Amino acid sequence: MAVDPRHVLAGILTLTMFLMLGDMIKRDHFDSTHPTVHDTKKASEHTLASVAKGADGPWKEDGLTLKPCWQKPVLKEADESQGYVTFSLTNGPEYHVSQIADAVVVARYLRATLVIPDIRGSQPGDKRNFKDVYDVEKFIASLDGVVKVVRSQPTEISARNLAVVKVPNRVTEGYIAENIETVFRTKGNIRLVTYFPSVNMKKNKEKTSTDSIACLAMFGTLEPQTEVREVVDSMIDRLKTVSRKSNGQFVAVDLRIDILEKKGCHGNGGSGSKSCYGPQEIALFLKKIGFEKDTTVYVTQTKWHSSLDALKDFFPKTYTKESIMPMEKKDKFLNSDTSEFEKVIDYYICSESDVFVPAISGLFYANVAGKRIASGRTQMLVPATIPGSSATSEEFMSHYVTKKNHFAYSCFC
Repeated sequence: MAVDPRHVLAGILTLTMFLMLGDMIKRDHFDSTHPTVHDTKKASEHTLASVAKGADGPWKEDGLTLKPCWQKPVLKEADESQGYVTFSLTNGPEYHVSQIADAVVVARYLRATLVIPDIRGSQPGDKRNFKDVYDVEKFIASLDGVVKVVRSQPTEISARNLAVVKVPNRVTEGYIAENIETVFRTKGNIRLVTYFPSVNMKKNKEKTSTDSIACLAMFGTLEPQTEVREVVDSMIDRLKTVSRKSNGQFVAVDLRIDILEKKGCHGNGGSGSKSCYGPQEIALFLKKIGFEKDTTVYVTQTKWHSSLDALKDFFPKTYTKESIMPMEKKDKFLNSDTSEFEKVIDYYICSESDVFVPAISGLFYANVAGKRIASGRTQMLVPATIPGSSATSEEFMSHYVTKKNHFAYSCFC
């Protein structure tokens, strides 16, 4: 009995989505949030920011925007093959940046043509065009000379003559040579499905030959399309307006009730660390490290949930997307059949807030951290249960910053 390759691909995409969600919840907890005295001293010495003038609380000024230190590799026309690499973006922008990087690295190694991906949600038939969310012209221009890019899959290529290949996040040349190249040479065209053995973004101990390509793809290709960018900007402006007493500064907290309710978010991990913190725990954490009652807090939960009352009791200026998005934009960006726009909005607000607090460990935290490091917004505070009545915010700075161990530090100088 013949098997329709489209059914096989749909099954792989669905299975991969659940595996990635499981990884995000269960496998990668926060690193220890109680550093040694030496680590705390290093955090204070190496933080680029200084205390913001005229603001109550542990606010820091942004550091300098870092400059890319990778060189854009140029692909010779003679090296280009006739084959195509196709793929889809899934599960939100924190996954998109990694999926883009892997696809570009693979296409570059194979000298293949990269087909601009579509964007797929968690439900069957939930599909958008790349240009609905991202700036397609920016994407093509940024990869000019690196890989050949086409806007759509050629009509002569169908699901039946596409070999589906699973690719681990942060794929290496060795893996491509051993597991992908032969399939590509045989079939001529492949479809990539990225899976995530780990959701951390720590840099490699030694630089690799693909670092410059991965850096460009991860940090230089994706920007929201104009309307999405305008919505993000209007929401940030609103948050700054209601934050007058703190010089327009606000805290963004990645706190989603649906994730918190997952089984993997309850209790402690084997190492004593937690993978998730609830609204009341976040409220106590922010209060104990010195944030004032008047602090403006943005949470990634889309609509108000009764559990957020515990956070609002401590910080009355706590907002969701629903409460600060322009009314005329809500039908398109909040009330659509998919949550894709909501995820993208959260990603960029958390990347551009004055302070970022990841209440949930996982790839969202890791890839938001990368964007923040590149732009000098290094005040990322990893929550913990503080036994005493107070603590300094420096004790809870992200290890990605204090140890400079994020992949972004391989990309920016």
